[in-house]
Amino acid sequence: MGNLHDRVKERWPHAVLELHDDRGDETVVLMRDDFTVIMKALKEDPEFDFQMLMDLTAVDGKDLGWKPRFEVVYHLYSLSKNHRLRVKVRVNERDALMPTATTLWAIADWFEREVWDMFGIRFEGHPDLRRILMYDEFVGHPLRKDYPHNKRQPLIGPKN
Repeated sequence: MGNLHDRVKERWPHAVLELHDDRGDETVVLMRDDFTVIMKALKEDPEFDFQMLMDLTAVDGKDLGWKPRFEVVYHLYSLSKNHRLRVKVRVNERDALMPTATTLWAIADWFEREVWDMFGIRFEGHPDLRRILMYDEFVGHPLRKDYPHNKRQPLIGPKN
């Protein structure tokens, strides 16, 4: 039947940009345009049955010269099949936008808010995309590689 990431590549050859299984972690890199359809199938198709979104994060590759600059990373797990898959989608800095995964996994709500807050990647269709870790008046996104580490932020007093 082949490796899990090979099966994803066989099913969606036009959408898989790259795959690997470094240190046993099967990973597929998808095109953003096909993301929603493929993630829905990965969740609902009994062959994959990824009922659990374990984590969603991002990586800023600015210092590494990545083009596009960002990767949004999803860690999926199937309880019934006991398999895992890492799904990555590359996102340009000028178009830092992803479709939301909240329609598939409710927990994506919190994960996407964290990625928005820390990296500034927006999630189209998210029901309540707002800061989750930083305060509302915070300027910028602190996990971006070009965020100035000594930047002063507005002082916020107690609310009356």
